[in-house]
Amino acid sequence: MSAASDFLTDPVGVIGAVIADADDSVDAETIARVVAAVAPGRNVQRKLARALDSRPELLRDGRSPAPRVAGTLLLALRDAGAMRISAPRCAGCSRTLRTLQRRGEDWYCNTCGPRPRPCSSCGQERVVATLDRQGQPRCSRCPDHDERDPLQLLTDLVVGLEPTLSRHTIADAIGRVFTRRGNVQHLAWVIEDSPALLTGQGAHAPTPAVLRLIDNLCDAGAKVITRPACTRCDRIVRLHRRIDGLWVCRNCLAKSRAQPCSRCGAIREIGSRDEHGNPLCPHCVSTDPANQEVCLGCRRRRPVNTRTPDGPLCGTCTPRATMTCSICGRTRPAVISTATGQPWCRACGHRRARCTQCGNVRPVRGGTHDEPLCATCVRPDAFWHACPGCGEPTANRRRRCARCTLHRRLDQLIRDSDGAVHPQLQALRHHLASHDRPDTVLAWLSKDTAAATLREIAADRRTISHAMLDELPDDKPLRHLRAMLVATNALPPRDEHLARLDQWIHSTVAERDDPDQRTLLHRYATWHLLHRLRCRNNARHATHGQTSSVQQHVRAAIAVLDWLATEHFELNTVGQGDLEAWLVSPQASHRNEAGHFIRWANRNKLTSLEFAATRWDGPTQALDTEQRWAKARTLLNDNTIEPADRVAGLLVLLYAQRAATISRLTLDHVDDDGRQVRLRLGHQPVLLPDPLAALVRQLVTIRHGHATLGDQGRSRWLFPGGRPNQPISADHLAERLRQRDLYSGPARSAALFSLAAELPAALLAQLLGVHIKVAVAWQRASNGDWSTYAADYSRRPAGRLSGTPKRSF
Repeated sequence: MSAASDFLTDPVGVIGAVIADADDSVDAETIARVVAAVAPGRNVQRKLARALDSRPELLRDGRSPAPRVAGTLLLALRDAGAMRISAPRCAGCSRTLRTLQRRGEDWYCNTCGPRPRPCSSCGQERVVATLDRQGQPRCSRCPDHDERDPLQLLTDLVVGLEPTLSRHTIADAIGRVFTRRGNVQHLAWVIEDSPALLTGQGAHAPTPAVLRLIDNLCDAGAKVITRPACTRCDRIVRLHRRIDGLWVCRNCLAKSRAQPCSRCGAIREIGSRDEHGNPLCPHCVSTDPANQEVCLGCRRRRPVNTRTPDGPLCGTCTPRATMTCSICGRTRPAVISTATGQPWCRACGHRRARCTQCGNVRPVRGGTHDEPLCATCVRPDAFWHACPGCGEPTANRRRRCARCTLHRRLDQLIRDSDGAVHPQLQALRHHLASHDRPDTVLAWLSKDTAAATLREIAADRRTISHAMLDELPDDKPLRHLRAMLVATNALPPRDEHLARLDQWIHSTVAERDDPDQRTLLHRYATWHLLHRLRCRNNARHATHGQTSSVQQHVRAAIAVLDWLATEHFELNTVGQGDLEAWLVSPQASHRNEAGHFIRWANRNKLTSLEFAATRWDGPTQALDTEQRWAKARTLLNDNTIEPADRVAGLLVLLYAQRAATISRLTLDHVDDDGRQVRLRLGHQPVLLPDPLAALVRQLVTIRHGHATLGDQGRSRWLFPGGRPNQPISADHLAERLRQRDLYSGPARSAALFSLAAELPAALLAQLLGVHIKVAVAWQRASNGDWSTYAADYSRRPAGRLSGTPKRSF
């Protein structure tokens, strides 16, 4: 008996070992070839390995029950020359089988396999030979006679509906569906009883042969006969299976079969099951280490993308042809475009732009990078099909265009039971329906969470408000939907970071069991930390870093209170030595933030403990000034870098700005009079030098975020983010700079160290927006002596005040 892990990691090895034990005359190469032919997939290989390992005598007696692949293996081994391997045997009469006819897990011959059923004509229990017009079984002695020629009958029916097609064309289409007379007769009976199946009601067809006939006739040029739409999503696509007697597409079938994955919890169609029979989604199946193999190229254990004679290859190591893209001109992995016959890269295949001929925003299919062309303009002579909804040209005759599909999808989600649209959602619907990229909107609406949230909001007849949305589970689709509602003026803007922080504090404090601790934490978090944050921001929205800092302080206070409860101490009676012993213990957490809580409690006469604050004495590491200027010159002169990264990096290197401050700059901070550009970082605007000024002008013109949904094109942010009317996050901006080998923390320290040695603290605070105490601390660290600055300045001739760096580029 093999180990349970062997079935998952090496099922072929388990199968080969069992076959070798049963018949040593078969060599290993033959066994591997036969197994690869009868069980090409890993799931089938694992099923076969379990069946043979649990009952190896199956190879000798050939008796079921066993999976079908086991019987196929027996036949293949005997064809390969195995002498000791038994052929499959009938479960009823033990006859040797050359072909398999299964009923459940058993194999039967042609005599024992078919089950007798009562004949609808004579009533005798006999083997079913045919079905009558009503679909009832008939024995071979009682056929349902119809003297008419079924092919001619079916052709006459189609000609009556579609006179533009010739009889020869119709007969050829029928012949590609069925060739046997009995099958054609049943198809003719179905069409004769319900001719509407061919003109749009095909989703009600009792047999898939009707759908195949419709496809063949439409491919032959039929106009009246139309392909049916899916009964659930209304898309004109290939129908896959029947649910409750109605045909649905593959996507709707997958949604109907969706179950929670036993590992990740995602509600999706089952991709496979684990060794315990629990469902697994396709993502968990592909990422399961048991389903991965060692790549021949990188030698890493990864999902198999391609199998070669030498071994498996992952997606990264799979060879791709390197060609020069006909659109962007770059040499990179590419494929041949079916529209132009020229190579194009993957990036150009996913790019959308405004066509230079028709002016519509569509996927790029030709032209150049600066003058893109859509598919209809690249090949105007191609056979484009008209969309059934709007008549626009589309490449697929079987479905509507993306715009019409989007309108129908929005009506399904936003309209209530009376068919009306919620007044507050009308602007959102108009924006989504008129979006330049309907495919992007459809992709977002196809997400189960986003669609369910939008449907729930539309069905609720209450006034849409932030409080109503707060009742729903907080997740990314809801946050993005809230941002879109704010962008379309359906909701007033609010400080989302501060609102989520307030909810987090409320829930965190409510989780404490001790009422005294709840009171103390509420007082500290709400009336001190939250109140101080609101006062500091002065009606400005909070940042992610600010809310994270408040959360860390609250967690530190909880850690202190938990320590007091564990040691049975009270805050007003615990000794200083006990606190210091806890701080040096390995169990202590949030040591630095805990000092803030201790000092607050001391100021409010809640304890006698003291916790000294750490004084900043300057940067802890050496600052390379030459490296700083070298990176600044690179950002100023390298035109291959995006303008947003160049401007952000220069603001860090030259003006000592934090990533959080840069991310929240708006157009109001930029003053451009046509001759000079000033940027307001503090109370006094800074005059930007010419290279940086040109970059800022360019950024103001071409700036764009990744919020393709909900963005009205009127973003006030200098660095737009991924959500409508929201700036880029400080963490994302810092990560973009790190990809340019620019670390904002050390670079800002180097800039501030240099500027503090050249400018007085008061001027530094006014120009850069730093606190006066911070400016003084950096001036002391840089040994700058500005005690005689006022007297020297009074003797200077009248001039202008400029905060630009004195270094030349």
